[in-house]
Amino acid sequence: MSDVTQFIHDCKQRHPDEFKNFDKEYETFKLGVLLKQARSEAGLTQEEVARRLKTTKSAISRMENHANDIRLSTLEKFATAVGRQLSVALK
Repeated sequence: MSDVTQFIHDCKQRHPDEFKNFDKEYETFKLGVLLKQARSEAGLTQEEVARRLKTTKSAISRMENHANDIRLSTLEKFATAVGRQLSVALK
């Protein structure tokens, strides 16, 4: 177990009420990071992705920084816009 994983585990054990939504929020955070990373690796700005998706830069920023409640169809369009394919897994 990594140091970070151990730290999170310990915090959840010590403060269960404060960390009850942690896993969901962490997954949302990771999704935003993945979107930003894919865009950056494609060498695109938020403005360029926004134009490709026919939306605004602020909408792309919200997706990357607050990635909750994004439609699957929007994620597919984003992936296509940055030259990627979307893969979804149920665990």
